[in-house]
Amino acid sequence: MSWDIAPDAHISPMADLEISSKGSVLRVAEGVMIDAFVKIKMAGGTGDVTIGENSYLNSGCVIYSGHGVTIGRDVLIAANCTIAATNHAFDDPSRPICMQGFQPSRGGIIVEDDVWIGANCVLLDGAHIGRGSVIAAGSIVRSRLNPATIFAGTPLRAVRPRGDTKS
Repeated sequence: MSWDIAPDAHISPMADLEISSKGSVLRVAEGVMIDAFVKIKMAGGTGDVTIGENSYLNSGCVIYSGHGVTIGRDVLIAANCTIAATNHAFDDPSRPICMQGFQPSRGGIIVEDDVWIGANCVLLDGAHIGRGSVIAAGSIVRSRLNPATIFAGTPLRAVRPRGDTKS
């Protein structure tokens, strides 16, 4: 079985959750809400996708399992975010990119507890968002981010600590 979904998780009948052909597992904890038009695609690697308790994936989000995606507890992910824990190989110009497979893992993607990710964000393989952080809409995340900090922009930058209203 490649799914482990808590009985009280709410998954819209219009969400698209794929079963892995490579043995990856989708784990959805208690109280999770997966909205309509969310796509979870087990592709680009053999990593699992784990979504922690009381987290919410809004409409239009896409997750590619790749090298693994872990979303903590009480995480809010706004509409149209892409979480891609995989990267295509492309170094050999004599071969089509689609024939080169995937790059080695950069660690998958980890979103710790109590994080808010704004609309249209992109999280790439190697992203690690610290507990309690906020990622502003339209940001691209590809590295380790400190906890309890507000981040924004492309390129991404720390705006201020969460709770610091004087900045």
